[in-house]
Amino acid sequence: MARVKIDNYAYREVPRLGFVGWLRWIWRQVTSMRVALILLLILALAAIPGSVLPQWPQDAAATRGFIEENPFWGPLLDRLGFLDVFGSAWFTAIYLLLFASLIGCIVPRIGVYWRELREPVAAAPTRLDRYEPLTSEGDGDPPAVLASARRSLEGGGPLRWFTGYRVRVDERDGRDGSELALSAHKGHIRELGNLIFHVSLVGILLAMAAGSMLTYRGQALIVEGDTFTNAVVAYDSYESGALFSEDDLDPWTLTLDRFDAQFDLTGNPTSFTAFATLTEPGQEPRAVEAEVNRPIQVDGAKIYLQGNGYAPRFTVTDSAGEVAFEGAVPFLPQDAVYTSTGVIKVPDVTDGEQLGFSATLLPTAVVDGDTAQSLHPAPTNPVIYLRAYTGDLGLDDGVPQNVYELDESQLSPVRGDDGEPLIVAMELGETIELPDGLGTVTWEELPRFAAFDLRRDPTLPWLLASAISALVGLSMSLFASRRRIWLVAPVGPHAGRKTTVVTAAAWAPAHDAGVRDDLERVLQQATGRLAEDPTTPEEP
Repeated sequence: MARVKIDNYAYREVPRLGFVGWLRWIWRQVTSMRVALILLLILALAAIPGSVLPQWPQDAAATRGFIEENPFWGPLLDRLGFLDVFGSAWFTAIYLLLFASLIGCIVPRIGVYWRELREPVAAAPTRLDRYEPLTSEGDGDPPAVLASARRSLEGGGPLRWFTGYRVRVDERDGRDGSELALSAHKGHIRELGNLIFHVSLVGILLAMAAGSMLTYRGQALIVEGDTFTNAVVAYDSYESGALFSEDDLDPWTLTLDRFDAQFDLTGNPTSFTAFATLTEPGQEPRAVEAEVNRPIQVDGAKIYLQGNGYAPRFTVTDSAGEVAFEGAVPFLPQDAVYTSTGVIKVPDVTDGEQLGFSATLLPTAVVDGDTAQSLHPAPTNPVIYLRAYTGDLGLDDGVPQNVYELDESQLSPVRGDDGEPLIVAMELGETIELPDGLGTVTWEELPRFAAFDLRRDPTLPWLLASAISALVGLSMSLFASRRRIWLVAPVGPHAGRKTTVVTAAAWAPAHDAGVRDDLERVLQQATGRLAEDPTTPEEP
């Protein structure tokens, strides 16, 4: 027990919460709508670093470079999980708390909503004076008049449950005798939309969680004429969810037949199209095309065109005259006119030291004295500036290397007759001889490459459906009206008239001005006449 001070003098013994009591209190706080909204805001704020800072799963090289460039903040942010936000423990904790909070809010409210739907509509008020009532006269008897009003309020068609009113009619004792009272309520759709919105949020969370476990994603670079096989070893980068097995990859192949890039006179791109041949197991090869935002569909996945560039094809011979390297080397574009850089690594020489080359490609080269630049992305005058190195490429150290970078720590530049590092300008089809009999380099062709991004996420349809239903539910909760309409008509000998006099009133929130029009429409439908304000005196 604990003593609690009451007012300024008295003390009272009250029981302590205890362990179970604290757990109940914590659960009530977690499942409150206020905490759910706070957690949703925190989750949105926590996702910001994932879009600002480099992330290990998306770009390991950029993340490693960020840590090296920031010797204090880089390791600190890495230890705190900011460089793998969506896989960090704190982001998962927020995610799970929000998930529990939403479920704890939704389940009780579904039960309450279901019980409210099963309960009858509340009866009409005894007096309608404070609701600014209207009156109208109908030629039919009171039951027929109210039946017509009921049909008008309930509506018809397949959407009547969503757009109509819930109606109840009672016979009761009024001030002047018996009377029929109709009570119509509209507003259950508003709470239904609220529930649909929150259930859809849970669906979005479930779809995202399932997608992170069932999906796989990979990037591959294909040169014109080459074929890509859907296997983990063929991807340049690959990642998959915990529940996806590499054995589930369907062994289809994709051959890049031709890549077409169109530019205007100023060098701005107008279109990119990858023409390829797709061969799926047990099927005939078929021609496919990939454009920007127009992916290739295969095996439940989509292959997006991510990028493109040039991949010059070289032949390198060593000092013994043997072919030490032959193949296409992708060059990465550095600017809008496709000034591209690449490296050639030649480790398999017959004798002597290994060879390495760093090169710059100018698709439309213009030379002005000692400077050269490219004026257009199209290969109208391609020139490659090549710099050669000898030494140890470091490929045997067991440390992974970037294929687009040359480690010069153990290399020495090849020097020309003037003793300066040799830089050679090569044209397409040209062969150059390296000094000191190191070998030759031949630029054979200039094919293009296309970079593809393959994504497979079986939960995307569920995620889309949940997002759409969330928008629908939010629209229902924001725009659905809450209205009450009541109609009262006297019956029996106390009515005292041959026609039926109907008094009607309505209630709605202050911002809902359309309820008055709704009331007049129902009265006119029921009685066939326009409504009158009973507070306005009749003209003589």
